[in-house]
Amino acid sequence: MDSGRISDHGFLADGRSAVLVDRDGSVNWWCPSRFDGPSVFGRILDDRAGHWSIAPESDARVERSYLDDTLVLRTVFTTDSGVVALTDALALEPGARGHDIGLRSPRVLARVVEGLSGEVPVRIDYRPRFEYGQVTAYLMESSGSIDAAAGACRLSLRSDPPLTCRDGNATGRVTVRAGDTLRFTLGYAPTYDAAGPALPDADRVVADAVAGWRSWAGLHDYQGRYRDQVRRSAMVVQGMTYQPSGAVVAAATTSLPEELGGDRNYDYRFVWVRDFSLTLQALWRAACPDEANRQFSWVARAMGRIDDGRVPIMYGVEGERDLTEHALDHLRGYADSRPVVVGNDAWKQRQTDVLGEILDAAWLMRHYLDPMSPDVRHLLHALADQAVRDWHRPDAGMWEARDAERHYTSSKVQCWTALDRAVRFGPRIGDPADLARWARARDEVRAAVLERGWNDRLGAYTGAFDSDRLDASVLLMPLVGFLPADDPRMRATIDVVERRLSRGGLLRRWDGDPAGFVICSFWLASCLALAGQRDRADRLFGQLADRVNDLGLYAEQIDQATGEHLGNFPQAFSHIGLINAAGRLTEVDERHRDVAARSRQPVPTGTGPTEGAR
Repeated sequence: MDSGRISDHGFLADGRSAVLVDRDGSVNWWCPSRFDGPSVFGRILDDRAGHWSIAPESDARVERSYLDDTLVLRTVFTTDSGVVALTDALALEPGARGHDIGLRSPRVLARVVEGLSGEVPVRIDYRPRFEYGQVTAYLMESSGSIDAAAGACRLSLRSDPPLTCRDGNATGRVTVRAGDTLRFTLGYAPTYDAAGPALPDADRVVADAVAGWRSWAGLHDYQGRYRDQVRRSAMVVQGMTYQPSGAVVAAATTSLPEELGGDRNYDYRFVWVRDFSLTLQALWRAACPDEANRQFSWVARAMGRIDDGRVPIMYGVEGERDLTEHALDHLRGYADSRPVVVGNDAWKQRQTDVLGEILDAAWLMRHYLDPMSPDVRHLLHALADQAVRDWHRPDAGMWEARDAERHYTSSKVQCWTALDRAVRFGPRIGDPADLARWARARDEVRAAVLERGWNDRLGAYTGAFDSDRLDASVLLMPLVGFLPADDPRMRATIDVVERRLSRGGLLRRWDGDPAGFVICSFWLASCLALAGQRDRADRLFGQLADRVNDLGLYAEQIDQATGEHLGNFPQAFSHIGLINAAGRLTEVDERHRDVAARSRQPVPTGTGPTEGAR
């Protein structure tokens, strides 16, 4: 049996790690030490890499949902003989509430089975495989638990029904009748941690997780359009936050393919500076200012002192820089898509767009940076200086090309953003000579983009200077204020990009991209709204909002023909795109209402255009 479709999975989180559990009640992914740690269940990448399933023996109709305002998952199985419910939750620290959830999570997965009607034979199949499926531990029964220890990992499982251990697996069968409750608790600890795995009561874990997530949700009251979708996406982004540092990982998984059977498979369990500005905007729009503050503090600490060296474009969740990539050749990959990799060699690349992303984020947070600390002032000053020096150099671009560096238009635009925001900061980060130098360079970048980024034959701005290839990344131009969306050339670009790269509301990044890229599709909705096409923007947003799985989750990409979710899952970038697009559509509507209201106001006597001409 394989792990099913990517979109079949639900997502659990505890502020340190993530669990993916499918519609059949199988836990197919968990890296309990932290998001980018080794897995103990990795079935989503290879059936031999471990799983833990609890499900009816017979065929069942499946309905599932999160408990309201939580990341606690409830799956209901309806069979010919009865109905059972399975509730899954990653434990939060007992009593943690609000912004404290996830800071000290005990690394425990709880599962509770309830008989709702009739009787249902249920099978339990527990197959832990450590180090991405490379290690099978001995299972030993001890004091009411089943312990597994090998290498650096230790697991303890407490199960209400008895299980039989054999060959590194524990299995069991039990008939669940109406009113029955079965509890399972699985705890993790490093092998040489004297405390050992925690094994709290499963009911308490679920109740505390529900209370913890709801307390967090209660602090964030977004009132704009698409409220339910924004609140769910904000919770997903919170679930992908490594709470000890405040860093948001790009995705919970590694190596889920952009194309089935393809080799564009990457490890996304790290933190990209590119995502940083967009994440800040999303948290801000979703009424999460405290999380936005933590994000900025994290990136300032992770970067350290920046002078003339290359600005790192990504980090580990605690600020690590060396993320050297290597292949796990023993894994066949999701749908036979190889390679499966750990680490990401993009950390070595030059991507000059990150300069704009950081300064744009600082500008967004400017009121919270006052008074500005010397280290933040030095960071922003150094980044502006790098934009002056490096804007004319080729780079790997925001799509992280691994073949060659190019003069990507979006990278130049973001260098303009860096310089524009630096000039706006004024004397807070530079003296008059600095400001004049940054302003000159800003104007040089703008002139170069307008000249070399435009292609007369296509009638559009292209992905790189002097190129004839369209690229959805140019949709960032109006979103960062480089050009208004209703500028004639920008409006033409939006039309051409949509006509040539979009299908069914899903926008590919370039011609030849295997699937629609979710955040680019939301950029298109934002651009349409800013260009005055509010009805089209609303229709497109609605189409995209309907593309989530049954739990409101997005992968990175969606196949334009089949609707299949592709790429790592869930993808923070996609959910950030939804939040920011919803915010922009809300702002456009509010401006439209304000203009309409002013136009209806009566003109005061004596000020009308013909008053006094009589």
